[in-house]
Amino acid sequence: MASGVEREQVVRNKQVIFKDYVTGFPKESNMQLTTSTTTLKLPQGSTGVLVKNLYLSCDPYNKAHMTKPSSDTPSFIETYTPGSPMTGFGVAKVLESGDANFKRGDLVWGITGWEEYSLINATESLFKIHNTDVPLSYYTGILGMPGLTAYVGFYEVCSPKKGETVYISAASGAVGQLVGQFAKLMGCYVVGSAGSKEKVDLLKNKFGFDEAFNYKEEPNLDAALKRYFPEGIDIYFENVGGKMLDAVLPNMKFRGRIAACGMISQYNLEKPEGVHNLMFLVYREVRMQGFVVLNYYHLYEKFLETVLLDIKKGKITYVEDVVEGLESAPSALIGLFTGRNVGKQVVVVSRE
Repeated sequence: MASGVEREQVVRNKQVIFKDYVTGFPKESNMQLTTSTTTLKLPQGSTGVLVKNLYLSCDPYNKAHMTKPSSDTPSFIETYTPGSPMTGFGVAKVLESGDANFKRGDLVWGITGWEEYSLINATESLFKIHNTDVPLSYYTGILGMPGLTAYVGFYEVCSPKKGETVYISAASGAVGQLVGQFAKLMGCYVVGSAGSKEKVDLLKNKFGFDEAFNYKEEPNLDAALKRYFPEGIDIYFENVGGKMLDAVLPNMKFRGRIAACGMISQYNLEKPEGVHNLMFLVYREVRMQGFVVLNYYHLYEKFLETVLLDIKKGKITYVEDVVEGLESAPSALIGLFTGRNVGKQVVVVSRE
């Protein structure tokens, strides 16, 4: 009888394995879908948690983890190990716990494996999910890391005021769509840019941006920004970098603020583009500040309380681009870098 129980605990575990370090654009061939077996039991003495993964998040930052580590690699970026499962933010259900803070049946979000079942030893990176009257997938986005990123970057870094002018690049993505809505709730004038007509329509008709434009159809970004901001930009939420940042700088107002959240146009270049208009930071006393959301986790409960209320009151909406099955994860991740996704990219591993 005992041996039968043991057999029941051994299950197939589909995984996305990282094959080797990437230079330039990542490809699906850099990842491999495999199936192994795992025992649904914690190792003896473990203080970790064994989880069943439900939803996984595809994020541009995944590329940084696929790059060979060097002396320039930030300490908070733990690069993937070739031959091992990839990792990222996700939503999971606890099957067994060696940590007193978690118990069987708990729902959590945080860093987990790109696989069906994971043993998570770094339980300090997990947040327990208490509010389940919203879609669980929201904890990969609006109520998870991207949501907190938008909140911190806009409110904490940019210190917005009612009536200010706000520009957001990559505005239809997981972070940008929220920044725009936060800005509108504050009474700001908000313009976003995106890479397709569908996304531009989404910004104006779904998220309530005052204006939006397709940057691919603008031969002169400086002229486009002057068209939408004749008096200049108070706040720029930076997600793109490169030529976009260069065009924004001369259009910033005196003592404007730039939150440097990401620079997706640069992630896959072997030699990053230079920026030529940095002296405008000096001339106009513009403050440009980078930030890493991991350093603001202490604000999560405050953020969650605010945003949950806005969701329930219908003040904030969110768009997800959902694909089914772990086998869809590599393609979904690559699609981020060509703008294929519309909204937050989510992979459904299991709907239970």
